[in-house]
Amino acid sequence: MMKKILKMINHLTTFLLFSLLIVTVFMVISLRASGGEADLFGYQLKTVLSGSMEPEIQTGSIISIELDGDMTRFEEGDVITYRSSDDMLITHRVDEVMQDGEQYMTKGDNNEEADSEAVLAENIVGKYTGLTIPYVGYVMNFANTAEGAALLLILPGIFLIGYSAISIWRALKQVDGSKNKEAAKE
Repeated sequence: MMKKILKMINHLTTFLLFSLLIVTVFMVISLRASGGEADLFGYQLKTVLSGSMEPEIQTGSIISIELDGDMTRFEEGDVITYRSSDDMLITHRVDEVMQDGEQYMTKGDNNEEADSEAVLAENIVGKYTGLTIPYVGYVMNFANTAEGAALLLILPGIFLIGYSAISIWRALKQVDGSKNKEAAKE
């Protein structure tokens, strides 16, 4: 009974490590290939680096934004991601719709005042979908550096190789134990 449980744990651990390796490789390659902006089925993950949208969106979170669609469709209360005049990505809530959706005034939930500049519809990247994953943004930013990419590709591989080596060593030890028992019987 104990051997079955250990074998099940062994298979589960192998599966989880292999899955982690595959996800990490996919994440790093996607980030590298797209210049840090991986796109999946019309959605993109963005890292939130400031606290302007707290408590709804925490600093260090990643959020999902929908890329497609008419960028003049937004209403008051929608959360949008846009490119500012200094080419920074900002995620804020629409505070006022102006000129039939050609311009928007935005405000961070945690900010006292609305942003000073209106956002042009052509500068909007997408709409926040409501999906937030806390703290993963820190990992994504680290993965976007040369050291982070190398570490996130190599580390799971080392764990997988180490785990495989231990499994092989245990199997060989078990086979040797079986041979010794058979030799003792003869």
